[in-house]
Amino acid sequence: MKPVIPVYDICSISLNNSRHDLLVERLSHYLKRNVQWVHQQHGHSFFHLVMFTKGNGTHTIDFSNFSVQPFQLYFMIPGQVHSWHFKPDVDGYVIHFSGPLFHAFLLNHDYLERFPFFSGNSQDQVLTVRPANQAEAEALFEKILQAAEEEETDLVRVLLLELFLFVEKTSVKEKRKAIPQQKLLVLRNFQQLINRHYRNIRLPKEYAELLYLTPNHLNALCQDLLGKTAGELIRERVLLEAKRMLTNADLTVTQIAYDLNFQDNSYFNRFFKKYEGITPDEFRKKLN
Repeated sequence: MKPVIPVYDICSISLNNSRHDLLVERLSHYLKRNVQWVHQQHGHSFFHLVMFTKGNGTHTIDFSNFSVQPFQLYFMIPGQVHSWHFKPDVDGYVIHFSGPLFHAFLLNHDYLERFPFFSGNSQDQVLTVRPANQAEAEALFEKILQAAEEEETDLVRVLLLELFLFVEKTSVKEKRKAIPQQKLLVLRNFQQLINRHYRNIRLPKEYAELLYLTPNHLNALCQDLLGKTAGELIRERVLLEAKRMLTNADLTVTQIAYDLNFQDNSYFNRFFKKYEGITPDEFRKKLN
């Protein structure tokens, strides 16, 4: 049985089939080659970055919808699913890179996790470049494109890191300038721990212990910054992974329940219906 949603690697959609760790291209050229599948829900085994310079439409990331506008940035991490629905004359830049692209370059293999736009939370992955920074952003993408065409891989790595820091400085920090940096750091660490342990750790008090906080402190922090409890963040991550796994028709609901460490299939079904409003089977039919 074929997966409901296909998962692509860089080789399968690159002009250079031997290059498995990097793709940099103008968005208009990329869309001409891949128009047959970008409008369908699909996943990637790599990091995905797009900046629009013109055009509009919609973009769905992990079942959340966003309106496309010029000088928007979209970041995605491996494992997420998405689809594009463009109107004519869309252009910009698209960059694909694998995690190992930086592994031999950075001592800290988890370095990218410091950036909120690589958190896997779709609400943090869509950013707008302010008018004052648009020329600089476009020039930086042009440098990355040229370096990739000349196969200057180390230069691409340096320029990508420059881009990530540029985006963090001009978009993320200003967006949250009223929030103390220490609180943001604790929240980010909590979200990273959830991403690593959501299959096996479900209680806020267990995460609080890992963060050397009291459960009340962790819960108050989440309520203050996100308007949600710590337990809600954990449940949302489990639910998101369940949705992603349900896009693969080769996996039964029982297998998914087992992988996500639910006691049994019926408990997983009750959990999913309580927070999504429909059963896993109904969700899968809705995808089709």
